[in-house]
This record gives sequence, structure tokens and C-alpha cells, in this order.
Amino acid sequence: MTPQTVRLTVAQAAVTYLSRQYSVADGQRRRLIPATLGIFGHGNVAGLGQALDQLSEAMPFIQGRNEQALVHAATAFAKHSRRHATLAVTSSIGPGALNMVTGAALATINRLPVLLLPGDTYATRHQGPVLQQLQHPLEADVTVNDAFRPVCRFFDRITRPEQLLTALPAGMRALTDPVDAGAAVLCLPQDIQSHAYDWPAGFLAGRDWGIRRPQPAPDEVATVLAMLNAAANPLIIAGGGVIYSGAEAELERLAEAGGIPVAETFAGKGAVRRPAWWQLGGIGLEGSPAANRLAGEADLVLTVGSRLTDFATASHSLFTNPGVRFASINVDTGDAGRLGASGIISDAKLALAALADGVARSPAAWQERVRQLNTEWAAVRTAAIDPDLTFGQAGVPAGSDIVTTTGAVLTQGQVIGVLQEHARPGDTVIAAAGGPPGDLLKVWDATGERHCHLEFGFSCMGYEIPAAIGVRLADPDPAARITSLLGDGTFLLAPSELVTAAAEGLAVTLVIPENHGYQVIHRLQMLRSGREFGNEFRYRPEPLQLAAGDGGKSPRLEGGYLELDLVQAAAGLGARATRATTAAELRAALDDSRGHPGPVVIVVPVIPHADLPSAEVWWDVAPAEVSALDATAALRAEYETDLTSQRWFG
Repeated sequence: MTPQTVRLTVAQAAVTYLSRQYSVADGQRRRLIPATLGIFGHGNVAGLGQALDQLSEAMPFIQGRNEQALVHAATAFAKHSRRHATLAVTSSIGPGALNMVTGAALATINRLPVLLLPGDTYATRHQGPVLQQLQHPLEADVTVNDAFRPVCRFFDRITRPEQLLTALPAGMRALTDPVDAGAAVLCLPQDIQSHAYDWPAGFLAGRDWGIRRPQPAPDEVATVLAMLNAAANPLIIAGGGVIYSGAEAELERLAEAGGIPVAETFAGKGAVRRPAWWQLGGIGLEGSPAANRLAGEADLVLTVGSRLTDFATASHSLFTNPGVRFASINVDTGDAGRLGASGIISDAKLALAALADGVARSPAAWQERVRQLNTEWAAVRTAAIDPDLTFGQAGVPAGSDIVTTTGAVLTQGQVIGVLQEHARPGDTVIAAAGGPPGDLLKVWDATGERHCHLEFGFSCMGYEIPAAIGVRLADPDPAARITSLLGDGTFLLAPSELVTAAAEGLAVTLVIPENHGYQVIHRLQMLRSGREFGNEFRYRPEPLQLAAGDGGKSPRLEGGYLELDLVQAAAGLGARATRATTAAELRAALDDSRGHPGPVVIVVPVIPHADLPSAEVWWDVAPAEVSALDATAALRAEYETDLTSQRWFG
């Protein structure tokens, strides 16, 4: 006879419950939370640590090195799983918990589900102030975990065992809701984790959570369809919602039937899976000039599953057609109404299918314009990423000082060209901060199942290595290569999860274009200040003088480039590491390491300040209004003129 109650600790009940939750989408049933990542401390080792040990067969545990990175890994797992599954992450109290806040914000901003289980301070308070406890003078119940509240979709603190009975189901609802997905945070005081309780057997029996597909309202479809069919120059912008919905085929059907060009945001990169004349690639600040020119000419813009941030809209300066109107498809009413759009509040797959059934063909002149600009850009793109062109052909004069100083012979664009050559169907390339995500948005060909996983909603340095781990966990196929393209600045920030990849035998590859600094910010600084300061990795030529303000002058960071050995650093963290200077060496390193059962790191010196062709759009970053530099003053005057290009759409 099945017992009516089961006596378990709070931690044991939580782990048991989580191990029995499933998502169901389009008839596919899968574990919602198949593993837990974490680092143990005094705030979770005796409770959750004991439970994960006891129940390790049902809930595998992956040991990490940095809590923020583990949240990133869970987020990338969820993204690659189209939000149908995620991972749990546990930490101790205090700094371990706070380390997860940045990761929680990234997940929530991008509506990607992650479950966070931070330890919390004693609920009983018998102990008085304890290690790593925040002591607020006016709010005695506040702990550091309250910092999660503004960056999560669901928050609860479990101060009595029975609170789990409602808190866990509420957390699962947040994780499986297309509108409210994000970080779900359940704070677990360390004493409560170990308390026993008689749990209803039904609570632990398991549950299926359906991933909803909101149906489009016929009147909303009719409104947007009429707008599309009346447009002379229609344009579609595909966001991440297309991919999460699995709506790629419906998007392609609408574009083909209507003769409508499709541009992609960072999250939407790869929404178009096959080459076509109407495929534009990236849009906005890091998009292609062809896509941006067409966006400026469009009289109807249909956005699908996108928040339309300032990057995508060039700070509201991109859409210059005086009569431009906007329509949208989104599950969230707020996002659907951006730029004053007429929205279809619906799942992307269903709404795109409804539009494709009734769309009329766009004018032939518009289709010809799309083909013309796409053809022109294709030639420019090919030259920009051709690994075998000379310095001069790549835009950097042969023998220039910067080439001689660094010993680099390739640009970052040419490195991407080699990666593009090497990519096979099923492979995934990942980027998140600095120059790589913008360059990939602009030139990577994600058709033919050569996936591109870009995280730029929060532009978070440190995402790339754990993201490779998360994607690999979601896609264990050994034939599929998982590659993170990350700058040397990002690698130096957070390389520690290479150890996790080595410990778990995870086949992930890092390609590091070494350009000696935060060069994408150096570029922005030169465009908005006119002088470099504090962005390149250089020695200080003379000792720092902290009292220089008393009439002295402290030397700036203007010496030679730092001499760093990233290959040795990566090898010391458990990776198979090598340096490749030429295109031939990079090709050989990629070929030789494909299939290696562990982390691979390939460091490639690249020529600093050698950028891909401009996207030809503006971005609202204000130069100083008062400056001693003539260059800055001129840039401020130019900025104030450019401000007139911004438009309000209501």
C-alpha cells in the first residue's frame, strides 16, 4: 500500500521533487531539471549536499568553480534546449549566493529559465550573527539573497518546511511559462534544509508541465496581414522567440510566400536555416550594411519574438522611412507594443503560420532592391573574412607598427573565416561580449545547421566558457563541435570553468583571438573621446605614483603590450592548448583537435584595431560635453547633430 506521507528533510524533498518534474512540448516529454550544478559551503553542504549525495542517481551533481559561471552554464543549457529544460544551481550563503546575481539577471532579461537554490542564514536566529550574514540596522529579515528580487521572475525564502508545498510548484510554473521565464530563486536557510517533515506522497509523485503555445486572435492576425499586404517595402526582424518557439520553418514560409526580407537580432541569429535571396543576416549596430539600408527604406517592419533593444534599432535611428509602421508577434504584451506596433499576442510558430496562409507577394522592385544590396554585401563579406588575403587586402597595411609589435598576421574576421570553413552541420559557435558576438552577427553563416549561439541581451563577459559547457550538456553528440569565440579580456576574467570541463570530460573548444585588450571598447572610446585610455593591456613604463595629484604626474598605461602566455594558462587548467598564428596553423589545430574528449583552447594572435566593415548606423553614446581635447569637442558637436536622427514611434 502506498504510504500517505514520506518523511524527508527539506533538502531531500526538494531534490526528490525536482528529479520528478517533466516538461511537455509538442508531444515531447523530457526531464525539466536533469542535473544540479554547484559549489558547497557551510550554508548548503549539510542540507542540500547531503541530499544530492543520497539522491545522486536521480539528480546528478556537477561541481563548479565559480557560481556565476554555473548559472551561465544552466542558462546556455536552457537556451540550447529551446527553454524546454534547464539546470538547478546551488550555492552557500553570502558571497557564493551573491556571485549568482549577475547570472540571474542575464537569464531573466533573456527569458531563459534557471533554478537557483542559494543557501540562506539561519531561520531560527538562535545563533546570533553568523558567518557571511548581512546585518541590516533597520530590516532584520533582510539577507544578501534579497538582492535576487529585482533580477528574477520568482522569489521565495523557505522558513518552514511546508512552504515548499506551494513554493516549488510556483517555481516550476515560472520556469515553464514562455512569458515569465527567467530565474526562479528559492532561498534555503541552512538550518531549514536539514529539518524533517512528513511530505504528502502525492507531492513527490512527479508532474508534467506543458509548455503553452498561446493561440493568435483572428482579428489581430487580420490587422497585421492587412498591413503586410499593403506595404511596398516590408521587412521582418526575427528575434529569439522564433528559435524558442521552433518557428523557423514558418518564418521561412512567410518570407518565401510574401517575398519579404528577413533580418536577425543577436538572439534570433540562425532563425533562417537555409540560404535564400531574402536572408539579410544581422541587423542594427553590429548588423550588415545591407540589412540596415533596407531597414531604413522599409515602410512596414514586422518583429517576431524580439524586445527591439537599442542595438537592434540603432538607438531608434535605424527606421528612417517617414511612413514606416510597425507590427509584431510576441507572447508578451509589453514587448509586442514596442515602437507603437500593432501586435499579435501569440506563439510565434502559430502566428507566422497564420500570416503565411494569407500573405500577398511584395512588389518586384522591392525584391530586386533586396537582391542588389545582398549581392553587394556578399562580396564585401567574402573579402573581409577570407583567411588567405594579405594585410593590405584585409585593411591593415603590411609592415605597420602594430603588426610588427604583435606578430599577428590574421584579423579577427579572418579567424571567423577559418571557423566558418571548419563548421559542419550540428556544430555551434558561441559568443557573448566584446567584439566576437557583433562580428558573428555580421558575417557568420548560420544556415545548414551551423548554429550560432549569441548572448548579447546582457552583454555579460564570462558567459562564453560556461555556455560551452551548458550547450555541450544539452547536446552530447560527439560529432557536433561546440566552440566559444572569446577575446583575451574575457578569458582572463573567468577561465576557471575549464577545470569543470576537464573534470567532466566535456568536449568544448575555445578559440581566443588575442588582440591585447578590450578592443571593442577601445574602438568606441576612439569614436566618442578621440583618445585611448585604459582599454589595452599595456605595461606602465614607470612605477605608479599614487600621490601624483599633489603636483606630480603619474605615468599612464602606455608601455608595450603585456607579455602573457594564454596557452600555458589554459594548459594549466586542464585544457589541450595550442597557439596558431597563420590560417594554415589554425586550420590544422581545428582539424587535429576535433573529437578530443575534453576542453581544447586555441590562441590566435590577431591584429588589433582591424575591424570588419562598418554597419553604417549610429549608436547613442554621448561624448563629454566639456573637454580639454579638441577631438572630444568635435565629436560632441557631431553627436548633437546625430541626435536629430532619433525618432519616437508611438
